[in-house]
Amino acid sequence: MYSTGLETGNNTTVDHDDATWILTNAFTIFTMQSGFGLLESGMASTKNEANIMVKNAVDVIFGGFSYWLFGFAFSFGIVERRNPFCGLGYFLTDAEGSRMGQVYSKYFFQLSFATTATTIVSGAMAERIKLKAYILYSFLNTLTYSFPAHWIWDENGFLHTMGAVDIAGCSAVHLVGGVSGLVATMMLKPRSGRFDKTSPPKQMASPTNVLLGTFMLWWGWLGFNCGSTFGITGMRWKLASRSAVLTINGAIGGGIVGTAYSYVVYKNKLDIPCFVTGIISGLVSITAICTVARPWEGILIGAVGALIACPGWSLLDRLRIDDPVGCVPIHLFASVWGLLAVGLFAEKDIVDDNLSKEFQAFRVGIFKGGPWSFLGVQALAIVAVSVWTAIVTFLELLLVDKLVGMRVSPQEELLGADIVQHGIERGYSQPVCLCVSGNSPINQKGPETISCESERHFQRLPTPRSPSGSFSFPVHHRDKQTTRLTFFATIWNECASAIFVVDLGD
Repeated sequence: MYSTGLETGNNTTVDHDDATWILTNAFTIFTMQSGFGLLESGMASTKNEANIMVKNAVDVIFGGFSYWLFGFAFSFGIVERRNPFCGLGYFLTDAEGSRMGQVYSKYFFQLSFATTATTIVSGAMAERIKLKAYILYSFLNTLTYSFPAHWIWDENGFLHTMGAVDIAGCSAVHLVGGVSGLVATMMLKPRSGRFDKTSPPKQMASPTNVLLGTFMLWWGWLGFNCGSTFGITGMRWKLASRSAVLTINGAIGGGIVGTAYSYVVYKNKLDIPCFVTGIISGLVSITAICTVARPWEGILIGAVGALIACPGWSLLDRLRIDDPVGCVPIHLFASVWGLLAVGLFAEKDIVDDNLSKEFQAFRVGIFKGGPWSFLGVQALAIVAVSVWTAIVTFLELLLVDKLVGMRVSPQEELLGADIVQHGIERGYSQPVCLCVSGNSPINQKGPETISCESERHFQRLPTPRSPSGSFSFPVHHRDKQTTRLTFFATIWNECASAIFVVDLGD
């Protein structure tokens, strides 16, 4: 991200044309909340769709509130109070007079970045975190984002002064989101039955919504990367144009690899999650270098990013790490590659003329004649941001767990967050056994038959009503016998003690 001239002492300023460009792209970035919501809810089960969309709104509401309170202050602040670790000043962000346009435009643009970093984590927590816990986490997660943003983008940040380059948020947004997601999913542990071979595989609620969400993210990414020129005056409009081309090419390269990988691995079928992973990981990979590389390099960088991210799903499965929407392979794995790619492919920046010639020569990739030490600085940025994020996220979630508890009960998880946390009753395409034994609650052998292997008896829950008004049925444990489903509410009183099945809707 390029300097805004916000009390930096240089000659770069934000005029009305730049502010229009900045705000317009920030508006575009906010559409990514819809994209993330559609993609995540489409990848999850139908019983959690509304809850996931609510969490995406929570990111903006509570994450935005904390960014206004203290996030912007720690990210940038007032020049006289800044240090290599954080900014200070502009708490409860406000400005007057000549500073108004610069402060507000930068604040709003950075706010859209901060909420995106939190939204990424929501996918890794999907289907098993309490909504109250997530609300508290979305407020606290601003701290995780704000300090790396200062390190890499503020002129006093220690990574910036060392020469690290990240144009549009590969580190402060995607690496932060990916590492936070990894910590969160490991602390929450897998969804019930996720790695139980006797449980039915998890099904996507809506592949169509997954693809629609991908298109919206793709659209928002153009605002993400092109807007990071932070203006169009001077030479910046040229870099914005180049950024648009590289962003598209990164997605193209990633999409090609995602398609090819899917056809090879999934036996001549185009797997939707794999296909989407290729596209989005290509976009993540190009984010750090989107204004200082060539179009063909954009395709190559995006393709390599997808080649890393697509097998990442299988790696997590082998490690028994449950990541419902691919947050870790897409955002963590691809962002590491994207930051390293800067040290390989970056060329001289035509905008930062205020930098010394020695510093400009240092920030050039190895393949363009730059020093190996530049690649080392990029690697240092990866390590610094990852360690900070892992520690802070762990402490935040530990605090959340102590205050309100993070994970829903096994019974609530099986019923789904929509009905438990929002009172939304809907039908399910398959019956659900509520007999709980650890994380492996059922052995389901078809749409009408349940074989319960648990040694514990069912804990009776309040009986919900379906939208049609009929009662759902509780389940009673029958030692290793198959219990057949029935749907006749008229025989409830006579058969409730003899027929123990469940039907949570139409």
